[in-house]
Amino acid sequence: MTSLRVFFIGGITSYRALFYWLTPWVYVPSLLVAPIFQILLFVYIGRAAGLESDEFYVIGNALQYAAIPCVFAMGFAIGGERYQKTLGSILVSPARRLPLFLGRALPVILNGAFVAAFSLTVGCLLLGIDVPSSAFAPLAVVVLVCAFSCTGLGLINGALGLRVRETGVLANIMFGLLLIFTGANVPVDQLPGWMQRISDVVPLTHGIEAARELAAGGTFADVAGLVGTEALVGLAYGVLGYAVLRFMEWQSRAHATLETA
Repeated sequence: MTSLRVFFIGGITSYRALFYWLTPWVYVPSLLVAPIFQILLFVYIGRAAGLESDEFYVIGNALQYAAIPCVFAMGFAIGGERYQKTLGSILVSPARRLPLFLGRALPVILNGAFVAAFSLTVGCLLLGIDVPSSAFAPLAVVVLVCAFSCTGLGLINGALGLRVRETGVLANIMFGLLLIFTGANVPVDQLPGWMQRISDVVPLTHGIEAARELAAGGTFADVAGLVGTEALVGLAYGVLGYAVLRFMEWQSRAHATLETA
């Protein structure tokens, strides 16, 4: 019961603290308005270049933008504790590490899914993209799995926050790499071979492909393999992130750098 309280209540409290010193209106331009402009930018670039359809860019960029709330929030949720000199108090508590840190991921996943779903919905309405109603429920599942997968990558960013001074820089690099390697704006099969191999093992690639197939009229059975692969990628990053987190915690204790920012 204690672990469940740490997981749910501790995670929600930590996530609320991300916005404690900021007006809630910061959320609107950064997480609701910005993705719409990213979608429109690449849609009009694609139109001018005569490349892919509007639907291709709307789906790719809407789901890829989940990287902003997922990667950044996980970095700030852990690195922010270190910056505010409260991390030591958390780590000396008897709470188990798994619910302590993974609990912080739950609201991040939900927020990432909301941002991606909002961006996809608004993008489709603005550009007149018709998505079959039968795809709504499967698309919701895909969006949620994509947010889960991307949060696993964010956990690695958060773990590195126990050693580096600023996680925001690394999060921006991760966001840029996902923009290139996930097929959000360039079909994966048109990338060079070495880039395709990287695309296969980064979050969002398989989820974006699944979402495009669903929007084109496919069924969930048609994309179940892609969704399963996306979930496995997210799980792998989550396990790796947790391992790196424990290692960095041990290193911080050994070198007395736990609260050195």
